[in-house]
Amino acid sequence: MSESQASILLVEDDYLDAMSVERELRKIKVMVPLHKAKNGREALAMLRGEPGTPKLTPTPNIILLDINMPKMNGIEFLQELRSDPFLSDVSVFIMTTSNEDSDRHAAQNLKVSGYIVKPLTFDTFNDGASSLDSFSLFLDLLKLKPQ
Repeated sequence: MSESQASILLVEDDYLDAMSVERELRKIKVMVPLHKAKNGREALAMLRGEPGTPKLTPTPNIILLDINMPKMNGIEFLQELRSDPFLSDVSVFIMTTSNEDSDRHAAQNLKVSGYIVKPLTFDTFNDGASSLDSFSLFLDLLKLKPQ
């Protein structure tokens, strides 16, 4: 996968948060296709190409995932994603307003690549090195080629 083929799937139910992510990506000149789903069920349908939903091809190499969503929350989505042999290796970054240790532990146990507390801003990291490290990894993964 070349950089021009890299893409992101944003799974976010809040319209303003989704707009914020788009704005922040443009601000740092990340110009890759951004696909959007409003909940975990919709995201899985897009990734799998379920009836009535076109499959995202190629599979996005990064998923930006909110935890608190209707129908299927982020942790439930991650459990389903990690159990799917065709999708289990996709890099997932959690974006959430939740600072709950239980959410962090659940996400870590499901092998997330990073955990970023909203509001999402890529130029200011008030939450310390963990947000900065997550963001640096996010940018590196956009440039990776498939194995």
